[in-house]
Amino acid sequence: MSEESSGVLLVERRPDGIAVLTLNDPGRRNAMSDEMTAAWKTAIEDLRADARVRCVVVTGTGGAFSSGGDLSWLADTNAVAVPALRDRMLTFYRTWLTVRGLEVPTIAAINGHAVGAGLCLALACDLRYAASDAKLLAPFTALGLHPGMAATWLFPEVAGLPLAREMLLAGRALTGDEAARHGLVNRAVPREDVLAEALTVAERVAAQAPVATRLTKVALSNGGHPDMESALRWESLAQPVTMSSADMLEGLTAQREKRSPRFTGE
Repeated sequence: MSEESSGVLLVERRPDGIAVLTLNDPGRRNAMSDEMTAAWKTAIEDLRADARVRCVVVTGTGGAFSSGGDLSWLADTNAVAVPALRDRMLTFYRTWLTVRGLEVPTIAAINGHAVGAGLCLALACDLRYAASDAKLLAPFTALGLHPGMAATWLFPEVAGLPLAREMLLAGRALTGDEAARHGLVNRAVPREDVLAEALTVAERVAAQAPVATRLTKVALSNGGHPDMESALRWESLAQPVTMSSADMLEGLTAQREKRSPRFTGE
């Protein structure tokens, strides 16, 4: 097991192929500062290049997952032209949302409050497990802001338009328990169990055949295929790719021998 630290972001690489990214600025409730954004960019680039990684877990230190973007600079934005603000925001959004482009499955362990862009980061992950008493909200319009960080795409994709409208237009906040009932998170558990729950699922993900898992993630991305015929065309190509792999033979052999498979990604 190895651990890297930039101060505001901890990166733990476990021997089972799981990488844990921990937002580590509890004094500011893990706000997505410029420093943390730069560290995130480097960490994601490193994980993308690491063939040993099979699953990525994102969590926070302290009582918050993330309070979202660092709002300290907003008061001065009236003096900045719109094109410059647009460029800054696009860079910020795209940097954090690179987690969505990782080929391996990603899991958000929402250990505490997830607010605004911080909640969007969790929604950008493939799976979400939240503390029962965590608060999830997106108070953009309450601050006089239009939603950002792909909120108007992520909320409807994850939980549907009715809840997206209630949270983004009416400012509804959900507890972790309520979020689980609405499908915004996969499951809510006691706060002290959140990371363990996410890691248990990550271990199951990491134990699956890597190539089959990556292709399945692609098939399910952006809400899945637009229709059944598109799904069939994709599967008729992707499934033969896995049929020709050593991992499929290992999976069949392990099933026959009643043991756990040892997949290599080949």
